[in-house]
Amino acid sequence: MTAATIAPTRLRLGLAALAVGVFSALGTPAYARGPDGIADVAEKVIDAVVNISTSQTVEAKGGGGGNAMPQLPPGSPFEEFFDDFFKNRKGPGGGSKGGENSPAPRKTNSLGSGFIIDTSGVVVTNNHVIADADEINVILNDGTKIKAELVGVDKKTDLAVLKFKPSKPLVSVKFGDSDKLRLGDWVVAIGNPFSLGGTVTAGIVSAKNRDISSGPYDSYIQTDASINRGNSGGPLFNLDGDVIGVNTLIISPSGGSIGIGFAVPSKTVAGVVDQLRQFGELRRGWLGVRIQSVTDEIAESLNIKPPRGALVAGIDDKGPAKPAGIEPGDVVVKFDGKDVKDPKDLSRVVADTAVGKEVDVVIIRKGQEETKKVTLGRLQDPEKVQAAVKTDEPAPEKTVTQKALGLDLAALSKDLRARYKIKDTVKGVVVTNVDANSDAAEKRLSAGDVIVEVAQEGVSSGADIQKRVDQLKKDGKKSVLLLVSNADGELRFVALSVQ
Repeated sequence: MTAATIAPTRLRLGLAALAVGVFSALGTPAYARGPDGIADVAEKVIDAVVNISTSQTVEAKGGGGGNAMPQLPPGSPFEEFFDDFFKNRKGPGGGSKGGENSPAPRKTNSLGSGFIIDTSGVVVTNNHVIADADEINVILNDGTKIKAELVGVDKKTDLAVLKFKPSKPLVSVKFGDSDKLRLGDWVVAIGNPFSLGGTVTAGIVSAKNRDISSGPYDSYIQTDASINRGNSGGPLFNLDGDVIGVNTLIISPSGGSIGIGFAVPSKTVAGVVDQLRQFGELRRGWLGVRIQSVTDEIAESLNIKPPRGALVAGIDDKGPAKPAGIEPGDVVVKFDGKDVKDPKDLSRVVADTAVGKEVDVVIIRKGQEETKKVTLGRLQDPEKVQAAVKTDEPAPEKTVTQKALGLDLAALSKDLRARYKIKDTVKGVVVTNVDANSDAAEKRLSAGDVIVEVAQEGVSSGADIQKRVDQLKKDGKKSVLLLVSNADGELRFVALSVQ
């Protein structure tokens, strides 16, 4: 080794020794401890975080009276013992059916988290924390337990607002701007994991706008801060001490934290809470359209590059979109100045828009952008009850069919309407059979579906469809866009290969 190489080596050894000394003196290095502000945040907001305790009376099932029979593997040596102890035991709650030995109703309890947003005693939590509860209590950080009343819930975002009468001055927290969060930002979660109460954990924002298909307006903040059972309804804070989310879900095979937790962003929460406090319910905007994704095939058929937006598959006759001139086949790419990348974007922005507001809706129709003015209605959520009526199928008559796109097609007739229970309002060409090996089968077309349009032109016979397909092939198109109706008149678009 030459002199030229010795000096740097000694220098490196010296620096390494210095680093060890610093580590020993200070303990954990700064980058591993996280930001210094976490303790300050926790101290500032801890008294605004509450535990939510609920109780519910439920009917006992079976003969255990609350003592459930353990699930044992077949042939277990304990099987006879447990059969004797659980199944054959007499007395109240024993194994008899009916009479004085019938299982008695029992109370179940659950615990969650919440936070105070108004010192008058207003609390935000998750709907699933208090759902079906007979009694709700708020437990403050000092252990004070106070009965709470339900102000309102929104099941679609899993949020609830409670109200209680404070016996002393309270600490409240305010909402921050979740839109300003960046990936990697530090966040602090405080809640009641496993009924331990007042637990502080910290982590970073791992992802934003997560759609995990739990509801129609999914747009979760994902964090690796430890969130466990009992944290539901608790706040997620930024380092300014502002609430930027409500901890709602975890992904875990064991029930404990594996570093994947989800929070409803404060932008959503604040709007929902305002309406629940004002009206006791949600009043969401309504456009009156059925929408679906713009796939690559559909985009090619509609000459939309790149694929984007929400494809309008159907229009509600009583909705605000119809008088505004929006039609099936239109693709919504912008709503009230906000870009629409996919159907979820449109659902969220419409729901968040005030009822009665006039907005500009930018659509693409036959390759050209147009702007429509729409005055939003109010989304109703009625219970849908469908009664299945059994009818005798009439004897089928001889039907003239034509094959195209792997489909057997026939003009609608009285007999075919009766066979497939197709409403009189549905017009087009009925599918009577689908080739199992065709693209149509993969796209889930089935006998009884009705093709209403081909390439945005109405059709009334199999010959019409074949003519349109032949023309598209000559034009070099790779796929054809079909507007398909089910028997009840609900529409959807399907793109099929013409190759």
